[in-house]
Amino acid sequence: MMQYLVVRSQRGVQDAAPSYYLRKMYIPPANRVDDPPRIVEFIDTYGFATVVTQREGIPWATSLPVLLRKNEGRPTMLVSHMARANGQWQHFASGQEILCIFNGPHAYISPSWYAAPVAVPTWNYASVHVYGIPQIVEDKEGLLRILRDTTSKYEKHMPQPWNMETRLPAATADGLLKAIVGFTISISRIEAKFKLGQNRSEEDQSGMLNGLDGSGNSDAQQLAAFIRKQKE
Repeated sequence: MMQYLVVRSQRGVQDAAPSYYLRKMYIPPANRVDDPPRIVEFIDTYGFATVVTQREGIPWATSLPVLLRKNEGRPTMLVSHMARANGQWQHFASGQEILCIFNGPHAYISPSWYAAPVAVPTWNYASVHVYGIPQIVEDKEGLLRILRDTTSKYEKHMPQPWNMETRLPAATADGLLKAIVGFTISISRIEAKFKLGQNRSEEDQSGMLNGLDGSGNSDAQQLAAFIRKQKE
């Protein structure tokens, strides 16, 4: 059973499901996102994630394209693949919970953009942490599905989408399959934090957006566009 850690108070979590009160990420109430459609859209849009595991007290992390699978609109599973030469996949047999971090737009925020005379610099960003239990995909067809779904997601916008079945010789494909490991992550809980200046006045937020737009920095401008979209 998946648990969204999105309630407004500790007491609310304890009353609803005490065994799931396992918050890891610091999220002030103003920055917490509890809307599954917004979380799904975020993961689909910013799907290059960092997969974090731990073995014998040593943290491991790998950046990978990660796909989201849903059930009735709610996120239930992540799927991805990594090089077999990357020893991190061997951690998946432990049955321990792992973490996937999805990061969206982010940028430095100058206090000079605010209307308020007294303020300090900060960094605004959006991030979603997804926790779950990994499982290695053993069968060839399951691994092929992961590869098809991944390439389809990113090729569908191309003028001439590349297709694995038609463009890759069977012998080459078989060799590549042996060099990778597919895996799924059954989602147990999600923490979503959009730190976008929600605690500031309307005047400060307007000044922040103008500052981001005029910064000449593409990351800052992407953050401004993301913030405006959240206000729609």
